[in-house]
Amino acid sequence: MVAPGVHKTLTLFLQATLVVGVILFCFQQRWMAAILTAAIIIVTLLPLIFGRRFDVHIPPEFELLAVLFVYASLFLGEVHGYYVRYWWWDAVLHAGSGFLLGVLGFLLVYILNESPNADLHMRPRFVALFAFMFAVGMGALWEIFEFAMDQSFGLNMQKSGLVDTMWDLIIDTVGAAVIALFGWVYLRTVGSNSFLERWIVGFVDANPRLFRRERDEK
Repeated sequence: MVAPGVHKTLTLFLQATLVVGVILFCFQQRWMAAILTAAIIIVTLLPLIFGRRFDVHIPPEFELLAVLFVYASLFLGEVHGYYVRYWWWDAVLHAGSGFLLGVLGFLLVYILNESPNADLHMRPRFVALFAFMFAVGMGALWEIFEFAMDQSFGLNMQKSGLVDTMWDLIIDTVGAAVIALFGWVYLRTVGSNSFLERWIVGFVDANPRLFRRERDEK
């Protein structure tokens, strides 16, 4: 087990390096890089903003994973050119995005399924299917965003064009399928002590009001 506060400390460290990056880019007069890094900082704050807006407690490990992904994909990947320097960087991050989006999709439908405000009783296979389709759909929207940015601003986010897009979608799909399978197994055999079950239990414990029906029935 990771000691309490470590996830938060790592998150703050990554955000601090982004702030330092903005300052250095300004001194170097690399204005586009400075603007992009500033935008990345805002993106890393979205979990905190949405958590407070909707009164949902986001576990520190979730927040760290989101910030780490944004840091690796946008700051290291786009600003520092890791996509070009390391051929495997894009593949690893797309696998991670399918993984994280699958977890997010699973949690979204799991909340609806267990919320006292929504009279839903979805079967485990449907919850897993939703998580899978959510992750693949978000991956497709990201590819559309990359295409739009390349066409509008002359960027090179798609790298090798159609080939890059298709491989990204395939990797996203594999990552989403893995999480959907883990989620289905979790719902069918609660008590398996998988990493996904630990994450879900942590989220449920941190947001008891969202799962009042589940607790009342026990």
